[in-house]
Amino acid sequence: MSDAKTTRVRLTTSHGDMVVEFFPDKAPNHVENFISLAKKGFYDGTRFHRTIPGFMIQGGDPNTKKPEGMGNRWGTGGPGHSVNAEFNDVHHARGVLSMARSQDPNSAGSQFFVCHGDAGFLDGQYTAFGQLCEGDEVLEKIATAPCKPGGEGSAPVDPVEITKATVEEA
Repeated sequence: MSDAKTTRVRLTTSHGDMVVEFFPDKAPNHVENFISLAKKGFYDGTRFHRTIPGFMIQGGDPNTKKPEGMGNRWGTGGPGHSVNAEFNDVHHARGVLSMARSQDPNSAGSQFFVCHGDAGFLDGQYTAFGQLCEGDEVLEKIATAPCKPGGEGSAPVDPVEITKATVEEA
């Protein structure tokens, strides 16, 4: 793998670009997993399927590439492997990139979230592995977009797609 300290990933979305940089000293396996999936094109065409203003935006589920009627499966997909938790001292503040998971702390795979607000209650329970270095205004647009009613009411009315995840060497 390339030097994760100088590697960034550009998430080109239907609302603009966000660029993330990583904390390989805090969560090396999560960083390697995310960069590897981005290089393979895994995130291309996925959607931010869960947005909660003041909390976070969540994406990375391959099930979101399927037709709208499959929305009940969104939030359950992954890459077919898991990454063990790498809890660390990074505070879940606005712009922090962290891995989504099930109740099992070692179940993270491809789904991730970007904090839209302070989420310190997640500290030590979810693996923070990066942060936005560009695109805070895009985070704001995605997090505050109108959502569909029903359920959690957290799926954007107008889908927000990651059209391309591009690995960039600084």
